[in-house]
Amino acid sequence: MWRVVLFWMGTVLLAQSSTAQQQRADLLIRNGRVLDGTGNAWFYADVAVQAGRIQAVGRLPKDYPADTVLDAHGLIVAPGFIDVHTHIEDDEVRQPTADNFIYDGVTTVITGNCGSSRPDLRRYFTFLDSLHLSVNVASLIGHGSVRKAVMGRANRAPTETELGQMERLVEQAMQAGAVGISTGLIYIPGTYTRTPELVRLAQVAGRYRGLYATHMRDEGDSVKQAIKEALLIGREANLPVEISHLKLGGQQNWGHAADLLALLETARQSGQEVTIDQYPYTASSTSLSTLLPDAVQADGRDSLQARLARPKVRATVEEAMLTRLRQKKLRHFGYAVVASFPPNPSYNGLSIEAINQRMGRPHKARAEVSTILDLVLQHDAGMVFHGMGEPDVQQIMRYPFNMVASDASIRVWQEGVPHPRGYGSNARVLGHYVRELHVISLEEAVRRMTSLPAQTFGLTDRGLLRPGLAADLVVFDPKEVAERSTFTQPHQYSVGMRYVLVNGQLTVREGQHTKRRAGQVLYGPGRQ
Repeated sequence: MWRVVLFWMGTVLLAQSSTAQQQRADLLIRNGRVLDGTGNAWFYADVAVQAGRIQAVGRLPKDYPADTVLDAHGLIVAPGFIDVHTHIEDDEVRQPTADNFIYDGVTTVITGNCGSSRPDLRRYFTFLDSLHLSVNVASLIGHGSVRKAVMGRANRAPTETELGQMERLVEQAMQAGAVGISTGLIYIPGTYTRTPELVRLAQVAGRYRGLYATHMRDEGDSVKQAIKEALLIGREANLPVEISHLKLGGQQNWGHAADLLALLETARQSGQEVTIDQYPYTASSTSLSTLLPDAVQADGRDSLQARLARPKVRATVEEAMLTRLRQKKLRHFGYAVVASFPPNPSYNGLSIEAINQRMGRPHKARAEVSTILDLVLQHDAGMVFHGMGEPDVQQIMRYPFNMVASDASIRVWQEGVPHPRGYGSNARVLGHYVRELHVISLEEAVRRMTSLPAQTFGLTDRGLLRPGLAADLVVFDPKEVAERSTFTQPHQYSVGMRYVLVNGQLTVREGQHTKRRAGQVLYGPGRQ
């Protein structure tokens, strides 16, 4: 029996090789150690690329015809990395070469996360097609953006008519090619949304074989309840669940990662399709306004200014913020660092505690709360929040259904003091957590960056190194790959990515971006 199987396999391989030799390759990668994205062990092979597709993989003849030959001796050849959680909207035109992603080995990004996307995805995809980025782009439809289009920032449940309008917007997005629906339930207006509304809209996405990707209601004290709600929505709407940037915020919650993972594993054992993603850092990044109570932010900036102008309301808000600080077992807002504050860029890189002292105010938490409110009334600053524990980060990273994500935009060089995750998430996993700490294996890390994301988001021709699939490839040095970006000096590109191909086009050559812009729009399975 085994002889018959081996003979058949050999016949197929010879047939593939014979077929491939009839056509000249555009590019041939020689002598690499191939990690094909499955999680299996590496093997020595050559990879031929022709017309944007992988033409052949294997021990190819020495005279195999090719226009360009790259020597990958001592290097890993893998599918291009897929970053499942990004926010590239508004930065595409400013930095279409997407250098921060490309130098980190990323060839495809999923945008539209945390409930925020372009409401009209058909128009957005047309725009991307005309712009040509250096990376491929797929998008979710953001629930928050859909709700704003219909209801603004209203803090109430939708009428049946309004809910019907939202369902039509989600359906149009799925037909345009969205890969699913996302929510941002700590942001306005997502925070005002009840579970039944989310189920109704997720059902629409599910009918088009999309998934439900969620920035949950809480990632700290009530994270378990937030996970349970996400799983409930997935069951009720009958679609896969993807939990964004799973973490345990606040030191009062550290040490409970196993409890969260147990919830997820129980759901999977029951037959529910659920995955997570994670950025490999102990700090998060979002807007300053998330420190304010939700209710005070309803109906827009003018309403916020009017409410905070009332002494009783402002005093209530201040007390709520101080209570939350005490719950974190902190005395000051030193954990909150400004990433970007356009009205006064000199604040970039400073903590709220330091800014408060610079203003000459008392070194008291109450004064720092007042400083936060004054800043928010000028502009909603981008922030970095230091609030997670390293042991939890590592334990979550070991979970096998966890993907690597940056939760970042296309970085504009030297603009602000952003979170380093936008420059080095993949390289940090490969260098720090794989090579130095051995938290997961190299084979497993590559699987989390390639085939698992492709499977999760329905990108059927990406994520594996197989003949016929799209030639998104990364060739990196496993001994040198590393992130260079830090919290104090974030604008530094990752190193070790020797070659990067996007749709067969050489986008990084000998560690340098060629400025090729061969990215494409990748559509979900429900596109019509």
